[in-house]
Amino acid sequence: MSFSERVALVTGASQGIGRAVALQLATQGATVAVAARNQEKLDELVKEITATGGKAATFVLDVSDEEQIKTVFKSVISQLGKIDILVNNAGITRDQLVMRLKRADWDVVINTNLTSAYLCTQQAISSMLKQRWGRIINVTSVFGQIGQAGQANYASSKAGLIGLTMALAREVASRNITCNAVAPGFIETSMTAVLSDEFKQNAVKMVPLGRSGSPEDVAHAVAFLASEQASYITGHVLNVNGGLLMG
Repeated sequence: MSFSERVALVTGASQGIGRAVALQLATQGATVAVAARNQEKLDELVKEITATGGKAATFVLDVSDEEQIKTVFKSVISQLGKIDILVNNAGITRDQLVMRLKRADWDVVINTNLTSAYLCTQQAISSMLKQRWGRIINVTSVFGQIGQAGQANYASSKAGLIGLTMALAREVASRNITCNAVAPGFIETSMTAVLSDEFKQNAVKMVPLGRSGSPEDVAHAVAFLASEQASYITGHVLNVNGGLLMG
């Protein structure tokens, strides 16, 4: 798979899955616009990409801010010429049981995880429509498929991403634009690092492959869906969960 001449924008690119996705796409020839809130981490990522001959540019972005999204996407298109591949990866958690879940924690998770994907897609879609080629990939979660106690806000946002993926896939298919989702299971990232060892051990026991996944496992799936080899796949949710959810 080669992404030579393609421009990709990855949100939440400063760490974890987003970082791995940016590195993978850059390794395969894409020019990558890396977007996240942490300037320092983004700069480190760009240095790593350019050190190996790749091409990347930093764009500081808080995806919960609609005006920032509009400004940054205009800057990306102005500087890099277009957006071929959009990876909506940015996400947060604010875990709590529903009876104690504050409205503010519901809103910030929905806005960051779900509403941002709609807003980012809205800003990128005109570039894809003009060139009659595009790939939109939303990073959802196994918990958007099976639910998770204490994560009603997170699970709802990730389930919403699946619905958004399918609706968009139907809207833009006639223009040779695909829209798919990747649903990671238990992946070793900073988001899961804060969980107790007991929780992690119990989680791994539920995975048929007997291990947690890596950000690179997810990045390979994203790269495939972004490729020409996946041109006849749209509206699909690709599970990367070690067998945790089947069917």
